Amino acid sequence: MLTVGVIGATGYAGAELMRLLCRHPHVGKILAGSHSYVGQPYASVYPNFHKIHEFPCQDAAIASMARQCDVVFLSLPHGIASQQVNESVLAECVIIDLGADFRLSDPLVYESWYKTVHGSPHLLKQAVYGLSELQRDKIAASRLIANPGCYTTCSILTLHPLLAESLIDSETIIIDAKSGVSGAGRSEKLGSLFCECDESIKPYGVTNHRHTPEIEEQLTLSNGKTGKPVVLTFTPHLIPMNRGILVTAYAKLNEGVRGKDIADAYARHYGNEQFIRILSQGTFPETRWVKGSNYCDIGFAVDSRTDRVVACGAIDNLVKGAAGQAVQNMNIVCALDEQAGIDAIPAFPL
Repeated sequence: MLTVGVIGATGYAGAELMRLLCRHPHVGKILAGSHSYVGQPYASVYPNFHKIHEFPCQDAAIASMARQCDVVFLSLPHGIASQQVNESVLAECVIIDLGADFRLSDPLVYESWYKTVHGSPHLLKQAVYGLSELQRDKIAASRLIANPGCYTTCSILTLHPLLAESLIDSETIIIDAKSGVSGAGRSEKLGSLFCECDESIKPYGVTNHRHTPEIEEQLTLSNGKTGKPVVLTFTPHLIPMNRGILVTAYAKLNEGVRGKDIADAYARHYGNEQFIRILSQGTFPETRWVKGSNYCDIGFAVDSRTDRVVACGAIDNLVKGAAGQAVQNMNIVCALDEQAGIDAIPAFPL
């Protein structure tokens, strides 16, 4: 049985981690770390944990928790993990970082987009990008796993087979993405207040959202046959619902590509994946079909009039887009059943 720690356990992603870990068959002890609620029972912060996890929150020192745990999850704002994770920490436990500090391979790109100095650039070569379905072998051998962002998980999974098999022109990709309000985190922000976001939809981070370089870097790896760097347009939107990501991606088809080629590519890449569901042609994903689950649903259509593909993906931003994928990565690195603790069927209605 594993002893695991969750630092940042009182944020939305941290609380989702706690929910999944409390029902995990191979987790025996969970330490909840928090900067703001040290000494307070976890169930007093999240009453849904009453009689489930009543233990007090601990100090959120990474080095201290690493000495007590087999796996430590970091659910922290960017800039903290890179200052505190070091070789000594990694010698004690596996680190799965839900933040952005180890997702980008180039520290200069990270510093340009996140406007802060990277605290441990020498560790970036050790870090493995934790998109479970695409990096299993590397994840299994890693001590430092960079859990992908929510927009990036949905965008990359939706487009990866199309680039991997050279079915689309990588220079024509446009990603239109929409997220529920929980993606903004639990801290108090004017734009997340009910009266500010209810009955409205708005774009944000237009041309400069921080998930853009992450998506481009990983899709460039998918585009390995051509060797072309992927540069794309990514526009996220905030919509008035609690959770969920919907990505609609557009790209020009390469010459001679037909709908069957796309369907076959998805089947080859994802046909054996439990958590990726390719919908029948003419059916497109809805966020309510994946709520509370670790599933990613994907559907597509070919627009013969414009010679483009329209590919749509949906995930729960707090599960497959954060905590669920983090647990999936823990299962891989600890040689457990990959579905352990995250095999819940989506709740409907929710």
